[in-house]
Amino acid sequence: MSKTLLLGLALMLVFEGVMPFTAPATWKTTMRRLSEMNDWQIRLIGFCTLVGGMLLALFA
Repeated sequence: MSKTLLLGLALMLVFEGVMPFTAPATWKTTMRRLSEMNDWQIRLIGFCTLVGGMLLALFA
């Protein structure tokens, strides 16, 4: 179980690092726009990401 959890964490870090590595200017623009959003917009994005991840894990 812990090995699977570590593998999941490692894959998350890889996916999180792709954008800043391949397109740093776009990543900075995206982060700037994200910081200007309202809290409810950020929560909505987080909720959709959470549900999408759970559905992917459920059907994988």
